[in-house]
Amino acid sequence: MPDYAIGVDLGGTNLKAATVSADGNMLDRLNAQTDITQGPERIINDIVASIEALRDRAGSGQRLTGVGIGVPGFIRLAEGYVVGSHNLPPLNEYPVRDAIEQRLGTPVILENDANAAALGEKWIGAGRDVDDLVLLTLGTGIGGGIISHGRVLHGAVGMAGELGHLTVVPNGNPCGCGNVGCLEKHASATAVESMANLLALGDNLTSKDVYDLAVAGDERARRIFASMGEALGIAIAMLINVFNYPLYLMSGGALAAWEFFYPALEAEVRKRSFTYRNTETRIDKAILGNEAGLFGAAYLPFQAQRSTHE
Repeated sequence: MPDYAIGVDLGGTNLKAATVSADGNMLDRLNAQTDITQGPERIINDIVASIEALRDRAGSGQRLTGVGIGVPGFIRLAEGYVVGSHNLPPLNEYPVRDAIEQRLGTPVILENDANAAALGEKWIGAGRDVDDLVLLTLGTGIGGGIISHGRVLHGAVGMAGELGHLTVVPNGNPCGCGNVGCLEKHASATAVESMANLLALGDNLTSKDVYDLAVAGDERARRIFASMGEALGIAIAMLINVFNYPLYLMSGGALAAWEFFYPALEAEVRKRSFTYRNTETRIDKAILGNEAGLFGAAYLPFQAQRSTHE
């Protein structure tokens, strides 16, 4: 009887779930909406309904190892609670793991969504040939995940890997976390849009609009991406100097602008990291795209199962 796991990627508006085999093949998947206006029970019901639908479709010829769920926000791992989730405020301080386990009667593991994406890239993505890597997710904000010896590095209570809040500009832009100069305030899609507004490139431009201007040869748009690259380079140089890992990955929609931000990024890393200049350290693109979190979430039960047998 072959084993499979179910991975769930839970966002503020969308819920994705997939059945994944132990060798990393996606067997089935579905997409649903997340309704955060009806309270936590509605969200739990939607998650459970998606998992039950996939489990029913898998049939009795396969064995469910468990369920992994990637959630935006901090996870108190021991208690199975979500805390500090701006995208899913109804789940803050709610016993998400236990509520779903009781309904399904199967083991459930919660994980931060960026951590799940990093684990997915390690399992079957761009990091499958290494045991240690760092992933930066470049989106509206910037998230991160750190994989050490093949496992998510959680820290003391599960809050490690908040890479978007590394300080890259000491007196830079204020951040909602209370700091100033955070990486995500200088290198995210939101930061690109803010710089475009400051330079008066146009009215209410999106990061995609700025990218299109850069492709068309607009020097100010290209300078915005160079500034983004410099901020990312400062952060990655710090990470290389701290961890000395072999691989640093980036994912998210901003990868489309790689040609415009990577040269400045690499130059900044080369300037600031002796380790980078003298090793085979790689900085590269993630390859699983929006599926990374699904694969990483599904891998969590397999990893937990292996741990109990070691």
